[in-house]
This record gives sequence, structure tokens and C-alpha cells, in this order.
Amino acid sequence: MRILLSDPIMSRFTDELTRGGADGHDWEFLAGRPDDDVVARLPEADVLVASRMTVPMAEAGTGLKLVHVTGAGLDRIPLHALAPDTVVCNTFHHGRSIAEHVVMVALMLSRRVLRADRLLRRGIWESVALDPTVPLGGALAGRTLGVVGFGEIGQQVARAATALGMRVRAVRRNPSAALPPDLRELRVEGDDQLPGLLGDSDLVVLTVPLSTATRGLIGTAELARMRRDALLINVARGPLVDEDALFEALVEERIGGAALDVWWSHPKDGTGATGYTRPFHELENVVLTPHHSGHTRETFTGRAAEIAANIHRLATDQPLSNVVRGTAGR
Repeated sequence: MRILLSDPIMSRFTDELTRGGADGHDWEFLAGRPDDDVVARLPEADVLVASRMTVPMAEAGTGLKLVHVTGAGLDRIPLHALAPDTVVCNTFHHGRSIAEHVVMVALMLSRRVLRADRLLRRGIWESVALDPTVPLGGALAGRTLGVVGFGEIGQQVARAATALGMRVRAVRRNPSAALPPDLRELRVEGDDQLPGLLGDSDLVVLTVPLSTATRGLIGTAELARMRRDALLINVARGPLVDEDALFEALVEERIGGAALDVWWSHPKDGTGATGYTRPFHELENVVLTPHHSGHTRETFTGRAAEIAANIHRLATDQPLSNVVRGTAGR
């Protein structure tokens, strides 16, 4: 089969994707090339491995058997423009890495790590041992973590939190969906219980996909339900949260802090490198990261192996995994 790879990150894992060059397929690596180059090659392609597509790409790939997204999100794939017989699959493997990130930033906020680091680099030793007015940090054990969305990421966050002695409750669209055995004792409710979760939680973690229904999920009213010392951690999509409402809540210290790994725009959108319009970088009660909570070697080697396995299944007419559009194989 002829396979095009346009994703720049996955281009670092070509050995895993091609099984060391032994898979027998004709691969072409197009990361960093103009979109027009990808469009020009798509009419002859059987498979596109990509993190994004444009409508012209979709319209050019009339013979595509498979579009394999290199992550979980489909918001940059124009599903409506693909040929009817094109199958689309996604891949995950990022849940544990993101869960570790959630724990990391929660501790950074709870222990005021950014401030302590900044001051000590300037030679200022701010410690309760020297100044009794310095606020004490807080431990995570015994606190309540509220998880909004309870798929792979939310479940891994719950596992990490319970391992640290935290109480966990969650809301999801379908609360009756089956859970893994180790999570069946957790309190998992429908998304209509979000107000209660917000008021009950010391930390709120957003892991829900972005959709018409979830855009603006956390606004002024929802932030007002949170405790004054509660932390909001967003590892899902920026537009789940109203940017202005969050900024004002942080400035006025109506919530304790926020850790933002996802934003309201992206440098690839041509709208600048910050991802935000309000000056979050000036606030001490925010941890800012550039949408890299899942970016570990373990995440991408797992994804590459799964994509390679799906391509093999397609070539041998076997059922594919993680199909989100269409059908393929027996």
C-alpha cells in the first residue's frame, strides 16, 4: 500500500511505524511540506497518517482506504469531506502521561513551586521557617478531585489521584457505561451533576472532548460554584472554559489557581504564539504549559505501534481498532 505520513511528531518514530522498514509498504514522509504537496500526492495514496487534514486534502484523497489520526482528537479532520468509504481511526496511549502531568501541576500550585523557584533564583529564601507569614502549602492526600469527563484520560487521572490518597468523583455523559474493575467503587454521575462536583471539589480536572455541547462548559456561573481555594486544571481543550471569566476569577482570587495545558488558539492557526488574549502569564496562581501534557516517548511509541498494527490489519483484511468512522476488515 502507498502510505503518506504528514505528522511531524510521528515522523520521529518511523522505525516503529514501518516496523523497521520490514512492513513492505511504500511510505512517503511529508512532514513540514506545504499542504499543496500533500494534496498532490493524495490521489494515489491508500493511507494517510496525520494529525490534521484540510478540506482540499480530503477531497483529493478519493481513494483513501484509511485516515489514521495520530492522536485522539478529530476536531482537525474534516470528516464530512472524506469519501464515503474512507475509514478513520484514532489512537490514545496518552492517559497515563497526562495523569502524571495533572499530579505535577496540582502539586506545583498547592506548594507554590513557581513562586519559590522564581524567588530563590533571585537569592530570596522565602520559607515559613524564616517568615511565619509565609503561607503553608497543602498536601493532596485527603482532598477531593472532581473529574469532568471519564474516558481514558479521566480514568488514569482518577487512578493517580486515588494512589495519592485523594477522594475522586466524576461526571460523564453516560454514567451507566461500564467501568474497569478498579474504578467501579468511584462516584460517577451524569453531567447534570456538574454543579455539585464543582462545589465539592478541591481540584477540578477537565478531560471532556470539545463539542458544541461542551464549548463554554466552564463560565462565570460555574467558576462561582468552585471553592475559593480550589484549583482548575484543563488538559482537554481551551474553549471548554470561558477565557475572560477564568482570567477575572484568577485575578480576583475567587478560585485558588489554574493549570492550563490547552488554549483558545494555537500557533499553527496563525494567531500568534501565546494561545490566549488575556495576560495569564502575569499571574502567579497559574501554571502554563504549551499543550504537551501527553507528550512523552511512551505516548508516541504506543501510538506508532498501534498505527502500524492497524495498517497491517487493513492490508490483511482484518478488523481495525479504534474505528471512529466507517468499517474495514471482516
